[in-house]
Amino acid sequence: MTHRPLEGIRIVDFTWVGAGPYTTKILADAGAEVIKIESEKRPDVLRFMPPLKDGIKGINRSGYFANRNTSKKSFTLDMKQEESKEIIKQLVAKADVVTNSFTAGTLERWGLGYEVLKEVKPDIIFMSMPMQGTTGPHKDYSGFGAMMNALIGLNHLTGLENREPIGTGTNYPDHVPNPTHGAFAIMSAIRYRNKTGKGQYLELAQTESALNVLAVAVLEAANNNTSPIRKGNFVPEAIPNNAYPCQGEDRWCVISCETEEQWEALINIPNLRPIFKIRNIENKEVRLKNIKQIDAIITEWTKRHTPEEIFEQLQALKIPAGIIQTAKDLVEHDKQLKARNHLITLNHPEMGETLYNNAPFKMSETPVEPTKAAPMIGADTEDVLKEILGMSEEEIKKRKHLFI
Repeated sequence: MTHRPLEGIRIVDFTWVGAGPYTTKILADAGAEVIKIESEKRPDVLRFMPPLKDGIKGINRSGYFANRNTSKKSFTLDMKQEESKEIIKQLVAKADVVTNSFTAGTLERWGLGYEVLKEVKPDIIFMSMPMQGTTGPHKDYSGFGAMMNALIGLNHLTGLENREPIGTGTNYPDHVPNPTHGAFAIMSAIRYRNKTGKGQYLELAQTESALNVLAVAVLEAANNNTSPIRKGNFVPEAIPNNAYPCQGEDRWCVISCETEEQWEALINIPNLRPIFKIRNIENKEVRLKNIKQIDAIITEWTKRHTPEEIFEQLQALKIPAGIIQTAKDLVEHDKQLKARNHLITLNHPEMGETLYNNAPFKMSETPVEPTKAAPMIGADTEDVLKEILGMSEEEIKKRKHLFI
């Protein structure tokens, strides 16, 4: 039997909403036992966010929540009760990692900060993911990915030069930099503990993690005392570099030529060669001055073809090109995702067969993939109490007011 790489690692997970749950999802899909702590009185707010299965509201019907919480267990506990702290301490005593993405100091106010928990489990790894860290003038500020997009300058650089900033249309930090940095930090701490026997406190300031997305812009500001401006799709190193309308209703493709070889291949396409020769567009400097004219010429051509035709033809010529796909295209038509089994279905107790993202990396010796759908709220409470904490039926009944 092949074991998953993180089997044997237990995580007590207080993260909620976006970046934190995605961090622990990565670890859960790799085999870690992730016990998500929440309460029916105050569940993870992502449980109520769309899309909702069949448009029906319910605490267990959010596809957004489901995709962020595969392979996990749900343990319900009313954290406002004093007795609940002792339950958590008992659980931490049998765990490897504690994670939370609350505003800085929340677990400390509950009497469950790192200094307390390391007395319970000296080698515990404690991960905190506050928006802007636990020090500095903004340490008590809270927020989500949309706010971070603005704070790190991503919104400022997104849009057209003569228009207002528009952002990315999604909470980008929640989906990419923060979860991957968080998972890497935890894995590094586990390796350190395995070598030294020592646990440690980890702090991931989400804005600092997300700032890596704009590293080049920050360096330009630091080195040249200038701030890059919004440029839409314009990239001076790649001409052309734009989205172009294609045959069909609201169908588009993207084309980017970064090298002279790619440009030569583009202008030698039979239907484009005579047009470009007539317009006398030569080297990159000339092309830069005539970028609008070039885009107009390419648009004349792309409108006569489907984006699939453009994609296949240009990729065959080693010209970077792609289809601007809708979410429906990804699910129903993307041959690459289908061939790699990236979108998989899992059976959810309430929603039935639902779609999930598979792990975005593959390992030759140890499988990494979602093993079960996201948990119904409180689905694993009794199992955790009996199997991990060793509580009897009678003890659970006496304390049932806590497990809600």
